[in-house]
This record gives sequence, C-alpha cells and structure tokens, in this order.
Amino acid sequence: MIADPTAMTTYLTEPRKRFRVPAVAVALPADVAALQALCRWANANRVPLIPQSGNTGLVGGQVPLSGNEVVVNISRLNRVREVNAAAGHMTVEAGLILDEAHKVAEAAGAMFPLWLASQGSARIGGVLSSNAGGVQVLAFGNARELTLGVEAVLADGRLYNGLNALKKDNTGYDLKDLFVGAEGTLGFITAATVKLFPIPEAQETALVNVASPEMALELFYMLRERTGSRLTAFELMNRFGVDLQLRHGLLARDPTASVSPWYVLAEVNRMKGGVPGALQAALEEALGAGLVTDAVVAESEADRTLMWAAREQMSEVQSKEGASIKHDVSVPIGAVPQLIAEGTAAVERVIPGVRPCPFGHMGDGNIHFNFSQPVGEDPKAFMAREKDANAAIYEVVQRLGGSVSAEHGIGQLKRDLLKELKDPVALDMMRAIKAALDPNGIMNPGKVL
Repeated sequence: MIADPTAMTTYLTEPRKRFRVPAVAVALPADVAALQALCRWANANRVPLIPQSGNTGLVGGQVPLSGNEVVVNISRLNRVREVNAAAGHMTVEAGLILDEAHKVAEAAGAMFPLWLASQGSARIGGVLSSNAGGVQVLAFGNARELTLGVEAVLADGRLYNGLNALKKDNTGYDLKDLFVGAEGTLGFITAATVKLFPIPEAQETALVNVASPEMALELFYMLRERTGSRLTAFELMNRFGVDLQLRHGLLARDPTASVSPWYVLAEVNRMKGGVPGALQAALEEALGAGLVTDAVVAESEADRTLMWAAREQMSEVQSKEGASIKHDVSVPIGAVPQLIAEGTAAVERVIPGVRPCPFGHMGDGNIHFNFSQPVGEDPKAFMAREKDANAAIYEVVQRLGGSVSAEHGIGQLKRDLLKELKDPVALDMMRAIKAALDPNGIMNPGKVL
C-alpha cells in the first residue's frame, strides 16, 4: 500500500494530464486472494476503489474523480497461466503488459493480434476493460471479440471463474461481456483466456495515394473483395499529418510515392503456402479503375516500419504544433467520407482557420477526428472553444448513426455526454446491472454512469 502523496504521483498522472485529483492510497495486490480481501474490506466499509492497469487510458477512467478513492493497480498480477498455440488460445493475468503478451504468443509460434500505440505499457486488464481496438480490428475484431473467457473479482470479493477456451457455450448469459468494456465499474478482471492465430509468413504493405475519402472508400471495397479476411489494415491519413511529421523530424524521409491530399495505408497478410503479390495485383487494378493515383509498396521491413510510423505518429506530432482538440468517433463504414466532409465544415464554422487532421481505422469506421489550432493562435484561447467543436462533431456523428466513443471508452471525460446521447432504455439496463453487481457503488464510482 502506498500512502505518501509524492510516491502516488505516477499512479495519478494520466497521459493527457486533464485530471489531477489525489487519492487516499494506492494498493498493489500481489495475487487474486489479496485483491479479494481488499474488495471485501472496501465493500464492508464503503470505500470506493479505482481499478488501474497500465494507466494509459485517455478518458480518465483509471484515475480519481473525487479524492476519496483507493487506486488499485493490478500490475503485480502478471503471470502467464497457460499457452496452447495449436488450439489457438492462451490464459494470462490482467497485469501482463500487452507487448509481453505478444512475445509470449510469438514464442509459442502464434500471434495475439491486438496492436496499440501504447502496447509497451498498456496491460491486459485495461485493454479488456476498455474493449480496446487498435489497427487490426478489421480482420480480427476488438478486445471483446478476442476474449474467450475472464476471471473477475466482484465488488464483494467473490471470484467469478469464467475462464474457458470454448467457442460455443449456450448455457445462459455471456457474462464475460459484462466485464469486457465495463471500465472497471462492475469488478476487477484478474485474468483472461484470449484467442491466438497463426503467424503470417509475410505482410504485404502499401502506402496508396487517393484523391479523397470517397475514393478511399471505393478502394476499401475493392481490396476487401479481392483479399477478404487477409486484409488486416486499412488506415486513412491526410497530407497535413505527413507534412507535420516531416517538418518536425519524426520521419527520416517521406514514405509516400508523391504528394497527395489523402493516403491509405493498406496491409494484407500472406499465410504459409500463399501466393505473393495479392496486394500489388489489386492496386494495379485499382490504378486502372481510377481509384488510385499513385502508390508505393514496401520492399523491406524498413519500408514497412516507416509507413507504419507515419500512421502511428499522427496524433503525437500535433502536440508540436500547439494545442489540439481530439475526437475518437465511429460511423458506419459507408458514412466515413460524409463524416469527414461535414465534420470538418462544422468545426471550421466554429473555429475559422482550424487545421483538421482526421485519420485512422477507415476499414472499421473509426476515425480519430483531430484538429490543430490555427497558426499563431493562443493555445488556451483555442482550447476554450473545445466544447463548441465537440458539439459540432458530435451532432454530425449522431446524425450519421455513429458513436462518440469508438475505442477509448467513456471514463469521466464523456460520462455526461453518454447521459445525453445514449438510449434511455439502454442506460436503465446498464444501471440495473451495476446495481446488481455493485449495490454499494464502490467500483469506479462516477465513471461511465
């Protein structure tokens, strides 16, 4: 247990530094039994608990809200319990770092296909609790779809043993899905059985010039038709974001074939025994059809790494241009071009001169709709208009049948927004589940609901 305020700082400082509230203490249970004992005590004494894994969350779900909470960091629960690569699953504890989970799977000759920018510090418990997505959702699904079973400690200290490797189990409610995506409001995920997949023999990767998001959408339809489930990534980027990285030295060279208003980073897995060249052939067809204006195919791992760096640094580089307003939204895939056009226009009406930088997972409809401050504007003055920009974007998202949180979650940042936009019946159902599993309200109070 840590009670010294200075020693607690690491556990209270979240990545965006938007929430700065102290905690009563930080607990680091050594095993599941210790966590159960802590929950029994907290439930009996009405002490609020905040589940925390790698502390990489972007919506404040893993840090204090009121100052009377105990942060419970599960990083010491980090054992690998079982790996069965041939059968396609492994069981790991919630404190295992995501990157370590990748290495464990690869050492066994398999792949755990959940890749995030924060994978060097994000832990399995937080990844599942936030139902994280990443860059391969298109082919493999998000955290929920990769989870076969979970073990969880309830608010009263009871242990739900839902670990199994069954793909079919029709014996009632799928209880694991209550915990995956619940952001720690129903209990602590302590371990999970997750899916593994064969390691591809190679990846075929290309950075493709397209004239517009509309052309990118048509290209996506074509590639999906030609390559099916082998298409693992289809990421949209604009030239503005690439130029920023070149200007600030984040890229050693321009990874694109030529200047274009928009780019698509596309990747296709080639399994053992597969014939190479599927992506190249599809792009040649797309070029002939006028969907693509230019393209460069990675000829080495260094080329591929540079292309992915251009995509992964899109958000990071904006900080070098001053303040930025960020959104994690999704719409049906066919509505992505409309989202970008109408969302950009809506925010430009609110903040003239704003510099849009929409990018992300076009193949699954999730766009990180970011805006950099106008050149020369005071950052504080720009951020003072964040609420207006948010309202403009969310109106478009709602009208298009989308979600205001595609993969980052709700936490405390979007709690009030959820109350405004979520179906009232759905909210009532969520509150009923919360009351049933956590009647004393000690699990991450004030988050999500």
